[in-house]
Amino acid sequence: MRAKSLWPEGVQESQPIWWHNPKYKPNKRAANEGRVGVDDLKRAVESWSRFQMILSKIFSDIESGDGAQSQLAQLDLPEFLPSKVLVKADHTIKTTGSIKGRGGVYEVLSFAEYVLKSHGIDPRAHPMAPLSAAARALFERYKIVVGSTGNLAFSVGMAGRKLGFRVEVHMSRDAQTWKKVRLRDAGVHVVEHEGDYSHAVDAARKVASTDAFSYFVDDENSVTLLIGYSAAAREIMRQLEHSGIAINQDNPLFVYLPCGVGGAPGGITLGLKNIFGPNVHCIFVEPVASPCMLVQLASGSAVPVNVYACGLSNETIADGLAVAQASMLVAEVVGEQIAGVATVQDDDLSEWVERMWTLAGMRLEPSGAAGFAAFARHGRAIQQSFGSNQAGTTIIWTTGGSFLPELEWAYAREQGQRVLSNRANLIV
Repeated sequence: MRAKSLWPEGVQESQPIWWHNPKYKPNKRAANEGRVGVDDLKRAVESWSRFQMILSKIFSDIESGDGAQSQLAQLDLPEFLPSKVLVKADHTIKTTGSIKGRGGVYEVLSFAEYVLKSHGIDPRAHPMAPLSAAARALFERYKIVVGSTGNLAFSVGMAGRKLGFRVEVHMSRDAQTWKKVRLRDAGVHVVEHEGDYSHAVDAARKVASTDAFSYFVDDENSVTLLIGYSAAAREIMRQLEHSGIAINQDNPLFVYLPCGVGGAPGGITLGLKNIFGPNVHCIFVEPVASPCMLVQLASGSAVPVNVYACGLSNETIADGLAVAQASMLVAEVVGEQIAGVATVQDDDLSEWVERMWTLAGMRLEPSGAAGFAAFARHGRAIQQSFGSNQAGTTIIWTTGGSFLPELEWAYAREQGQRVLSNRANLIV
């Protein structure tokens, strides 16, 4: 008799699947005694209110206000009816055009406040202190170091340089060239690596550990990043209320979140579960070649397990999602709050880059189109997994694309058109 595989059926064959997390606890929320507690989530919301004033100055096209950083817009497309589908448009975030503009920028500003406090300046009493000449003179003494496939480096680099920090980013082989160019143009020191995402992060960690004036933004283990992302849940709550949409047992909320290492979707899941409890189900979306969170959770292991362990390549057009090893912090803290993982093929991503441009005028990177691809392929099965008699409300989270240079954008569209043409021919 053939031994049963450790991995869900289809994973090793790079087939797109919906994996319903068997350890999912719909009622579980953040607890004060946990590694990330309710007080941490509240502090993130308060900090973002303060940070928004600073962001409106250093990124002049950001409006001051309630702290919301991207729109929540209803999407009226025949392909998605009868479901009520909303788009959380983080691809339009003015700081860096991706979801990483939440956690990465939050951590940079949190570190800026820490530096000021250590020099006797209270940022709460003087919210605009990080923009003073005295603060800039202090920040120039410090170097922020980060490892990334692209978007986190872009967010940390741009925010850090705006405040006057020296910034060094270590980027993996998957990172897009244009992101490296823009960072260098902003005065960021970019170090390129032939290895994957984990290699770049390890290299950045080692560099930062040798310098007392270096601060490492740890995408794999940072609680600050995690809670920075969590504040987005309060934006969602306010935006849903403004739209007159009540989330409850009769109208559950399904949220599709692109997942790389897991920090951004993990933090947002923490925030959403804390607000909506069992009435929200967060679905992580990963490429079939890089389902690092699915592999980690499905293994049931308390030690890291990467996608190479089940024979996958970690090669995908979605650079922001090309991660072989999931964050153990997220797996441990958020794992039981993740409803499941949906995987999609690269052709699905290309198709929905083109579809969302032609249907709704959304300019997305392949990573940013992941939620649409997952919903189109798995949405019905996902809703049935939760015994929902109602279609409920769906939020698809976008990330990346609005900053794409014209040449890269043209290529992304060409790939989408090719896929659509090939699939149309198969149908005929």
